[in-house]
Amino acid sequence: MRNLVLGIESSCDDTAAALVDAAGAVVASVKVAQTEVHRPYGGVYPELASRAHVAEIVPALHQTLADAGVGVEQIRAIGVTRGPGLIGPLLVGLNTAAGLGLGWELPVIGINHLRGHLRSADLEEARVKYPATILLVSGGHTILAYMEDPASIRLLGTTRDDSVGEAYDKVGRMLGLGYPGGPAVDRLAKTGTPSIRFPRPMIQQGLDFSLSGLKSAVSRHLEQAPDPRHEDVAASFVEAILELLVTKCRRALAEQPSQSLVIVGGVAASPQLRAAAAELCAELDVELCLPPLRWATDNAAMIALATWDYIEQGQQPRPVPDVRLSIVDY
Repeated sequence: MRNLVLGIESSCDDTAAALVDAAGAVVASVKVAQTEVHRPYGGVYPELASRAHVAEIVPALHQTLADAGVGVEQIRAIGVTRGPGLIGPLLVGLNTAAGLGLGWELPVIGINHLRGHLRSADLEEARVKYPATILLVSGGHTILAYMEDPASIRLLGTTRDDSVGEAYDKVGRMLGLGYPGGPAVDRLAKTGTPSIRFPRPMIQQGLDFSLSGLKSAVSRHLEQAPDPRHEDVAASFVEAILELLVTKCRRALAEQPSQSLVIVGGVAASPQLRAAAAELCAELDVELCLPPLRWATDNAAMIALATWDYIEQGQQPRPVPDVRLSIVDY
């Protein structure tokens, strides 16, 4: 019986494959990180990312199938990230999926990377109660959305410049914390005092975000302060980020009453954000839904689960191998 979806994710700097059933149970998952490849550059080097995906994607697929102990006859479809992301890495995943689909005679469905993140909170067990307000905070994206069910997504707000994850990484670089900067900023913030009042851009304005002014304020403080305490800078930056995110979530929940607040994306792994969101949800009597830490960052299991949504609705979005459409039209 064909009861599994093979997910492939290669949008940025992680090569990932996973097998997931319709209930969100992860049968096997392999992820190869490229952190050491990009660390010397302080960020993702797209050409090196593409080469690393080429080297790692077939071994990752073999390992996933071996770990699951299943054959192709148990795979219902292949879901692959079609964007957004870096064009070179996306092409590696898309062409690999296209080849497998042709060789195995399986449908191949291109999945929006953000839709994958939106579904990550239901991996391993169903957590989300609908209707739900979603905060997606990652290295490339910051959005608020409203979902009446897994098939219905309405955008409420987005960032006008930097994403939360991007601001974290850039502040981490300013503080000399290396790459990736986000987790290091959170760790350093725990040792400091939020004694610096950094701005909270657009905090009183709607549901959109702006992070570039906050990032610039941190840079100016480090340039102008005679002896800046990096741990206090980190703590003050994190405090500003949390106030922005919590305020926007509170406003979204007031405007769109929901049973759940779902926080997904790489920044959803932040212990400070998880604690602040738990306080907000306890105050408002709303269910807080978070993906397990291993599924907060980019992974293929979330792509596979999002693929099941299309299968169960009987929809067939633009299938690969029409790779050109799959990349540019998302």
